[in-house]
Amino acid sequence: MGCGRVGASLATQLEADGHSVAVLDQNPESFRRLPEEFSGRRVTGLGFDRDALSQAGVEDAYGFAAVSNGDNSNVLAARVARETFGVDNVVARIYDPRRAEVYERLGIPTVATVRWTADQVLRRLLPTRAVADLTDASGRVSLVQVDVHPGWVGQSLSALEAASGARPAFVTRRGSAFLPDAGTVLQDGDLLHVLLLTAEVGVVHRVLGAPPTEVG
Repeated sequence: MGCGRVGASLATQLEADGHSVAVLDQNPESFRRLPEEFSGRRVTGLGFDRDALSQAGVEDAYGFAAVSNGDNSNVLAARVARETFGVDNVVARIYDPRRAEVYERLGIPTVATVRWTADQVLRRLLPTRAVADLTDASGRVSLVQVDVHPGWVGQSLSALEAASGARPAFVTRRGSAFLPDAGTVLQDGDLLHVLLLTAEVGVVHRVLGAPPTEVG
């Protein structure tokens, strides 16, 4: 939802990665930002309108990104995609980072404009996509933020390390980062960064993105 500079960039990147993409925007002129070779759907309508979402194929969507220029519209559209149509992987762009915690508690991952990159959206939209925050000069070791399944909340970080093989590096909790120890327990809303072998990024995303009972 939203075919501004960021939405057009995301659509182009996703299609280049081999995904089928639909772009939804209330202004048909916005679709001019898409490259001529873009083969995905272009749907004119509001991002939280059920008929428009259905026309875009939301019932079969793996992920939904709300990246218009309105915070409320983005969060509303993301909630409709998740709660009405059952899309698991949603992300909403916001302009006011103070609202981020509120939206996160509604179950909507957000990316604030002040720290916006397409990779951050793609990481939330496609949890298994191998995207590293930092990689050493040899390319063998990476620092990665992983989206952890809510089923891990209440588990110690040592349990997450044992299951995934990734070493917890730091945790961001309520906007403040700290270095965890062996007894640190994952809380709801925590952002977890881990150190791991670059070749294992996709595996770690898959393991920690699933409930503990489904691992192995």
